Amino acid sequence: MDDLYRELILDHYRNPRRHGLLDNPSIDYEDDNPFCGDHIHLTIRLNENDVVEEVGWEGEGCAISQASASMLYDSLIGKSLDEIRQFDRDTILDMLGIPLTPVRVKCALLSLKVLKAGAYGLTHWPDEDT
Repeated sequence: MDDLYRELILDHYRNPRRHGLLDNPSIDYEDDNPFCGDHIHLTIRLNENDVVEEVGWEGEGCAISQASASMLYDSLIGKSLDEIRQFDRDTILDMLGIPLTPVRVKCALLSLKVLKAGAYGLTHWPDEDT
């Protein structure tokens, strides 16, 4: 079963879904992992009911960070802002489907950090200097 998940991760890494930034997004947030250099920039367009209509993103980094972004962001279409605010680390880890070392968990969770910050309208992550 791990081989199937590894193939899925590699597929999302090599062929990222919803890749490319949107013009005039409702949500626009980017961040990086300073320890490894992974970077993700997310844009989302919401409709008048705060439901995700379009998603676009760009990034660079390891296969885990980029695949988790592709998998997570591809799942957002049709979800409400309230629904995506409920996503947690298990959302990502379940999507990836393989055990990760603590260092790789940080890589995987960058996409969630960017999503949550954007969904809550943050301009910077709370533990960072302004």
